[in-house]
Amino acid sequence: MKLRSNSQAASLTTVAQRSRARVFALGCLGALALLVSGCRLDMHIQPKYLPYEPTDFFGDGRSERQPVPGTIARGQLRLDELMFTGRENGVVADKFPFPITKADLDRGRERYNVYCTPCHDYSGTGRGMIVQRGFPQPPSYHIQRLRDAPAGHFFEVMTNGFGAMYSYAARVDPADRWRIAAYIRVLQLSRNAKIDDVPESERANLSPPSADNQAQPSPNSMMMMMKSK
Repeated sequence: MKLRSNSQAASLTTVAQRSRARVFALGCLGALALLVSGCRLDMHIQPKYLPYEPTDFFGDGRSERQPVPGTIARGQLRLDELMFTGRENGVVADKFPFPITKADLDRGRERYNVYCTPCHDYSGTGRGMIVQRGFPQPPSYHIQRLRDAPAGHFFEVMTNGFGAMYSYAARVDPADRWRIAAYIRVLQLSRNAKIDDVPESERANLSPPSADNQAQPSPNSMMMMMKSK
C-alpha cells in the first residue's frame, strides 16, 4: 500500500508538472499573439505618395508641391550681392568679394585646369582640345575687350553661361568662380606683362614659354606682381 501511494504521488506530481508546462506554453503563445497583433503595418503601408505619383487631391494632378514663394533652403540665404552675383547695386563690379591670396590663385588655377582648359586652353587663348576638334572657339582672354572687362564679368559668365558656354553654377561654387576669375587675371598679366613688372626676387620663378605656348605662369610671381600694382 505504501508503494502504491508513492507511485500515485509521483504520477500526480508528473501530471501537475505537465499541466503547469502546458499553462506556461499557452501563456507564452498568448503573449506572442498579443505582441504580433500589436505590430501593425502602418510603417510599411503608409498613407503617402510615392515620387511622381499622380493625385486627384490637388487641382494640377501632381502630388509634389512647389515650395512656398520666397522659400530659401537652409544655408542658401545669399545676402552678399557681390559674392553671389558679381555685381554691386546692379552694376558689374571690378573687384573681388574677398582678398585674393596665393592659396586662392593656386585653387583658381587647379579649378581652371579642370573646367576651363578644354575650351580656353592652359594659356587662355581659346584653342583648347575640344575647339581643335570642332567646338566653337571662345574669344581669347588676351583681346583688349576682355583685358578691360571687370572681374565680375568673368564670374557672371561662369554663373549664367554665355553663347555656346553653359552655366557652371552647379559645378563650381561661388568662391571658386571668383578664384578662377582671379587666375584669369593672372593669365592676362602673364601674357602682357614685362619683365620689369615682376619683382626681382620673383623673376627666377617665371616659367619659360614652351613650343606650343601652353606654359603656365607662376602664380607666386604673378601674385607679387598684382600686389606691386
